[in-house]
Amino acid sequence: MDVLRILIAILLPPLGVFLQVGLGLQFWINILLTLLGYIPGIIHAVYIIVKR
Repeated sequence: MDVLRILIAILLPPLGVFLQVGLGLQFWINILLTLLGYIPGIIHAVYIIVKR
């Protein structure tokens, strides 16, 4: 299941974080990072998925 979440996180980083943690603080941080730059959003999303 984590492989699917990582693939989703590469395509849509906030969706990958949402599937992992829901509408928490990490989700909103990821939306901000994705808006500031797509790559930071991907890195954060993959980190959250691998960490948990």
